Amino acid sequence: MTASPPAVTLTERLCLLPCCFDDLTPLHEINADPRSWDHDPSGRHATSTVTRSWIERAAMRWQTDGLSYWTARVGATGEVVGVGGAQRHVTGAWNVYYRLAPDMRGHGYATEIAKAGVEAALRCDPNVPVIAWILPHNVASLRVVERLGFVDYGAWDNPAGGGVHRVYADRPVAKFLAVST
Repeated sequence: MTASPPAVTLTERLCLLPCCFDDLTPLHEINADPRSWDHDPSGRHATSTVTRSWIERAAMRWQTDGLSYWTARVGATGEVVGVGGAQRHVTGAWNVYYRLAPDMRGHGYATEIAKAGVEAALRCDPNVPVIAWILPHNVASLRVVERLGFVDYGAWDNPAGGGVHRVYADRPVAKFLAVST
């Protein structure tokens, strides 16, 4: 599927724009901050080159899959609060994702970004599950998937790396993951 990214996706409080290199500085600040990775320190972006490569992959996914990650800005001010959305996972399912600036946690932005990502994924390809791969000790993400109404489908080895994660999804995934992994 080839599609152009939408110019803008608006939620109640956020303006979501496809990740691009113009966002390198704020996205690197978020991804380099150890507080952004307290649940998984190995994921931290040690250099802006890592963030640049991450943005490049996200931007390419807009072209290949019609959906990827957004830079999330407060609609009223334009302040970057985080990044997230939905992107095609190696399994072929959608991966719902978000990462917030540490000072922006606790305001409901993660849930707002994740809901928008789920809605976009279902519009783009409703035939596959939307999955959240969560480390068991990531309590904040567990609260977000509860708000999404996702169901816990157990522990699975994440084929994208990072070891065993809990899989939460919008529909049953066992058969899908067994075939896809």
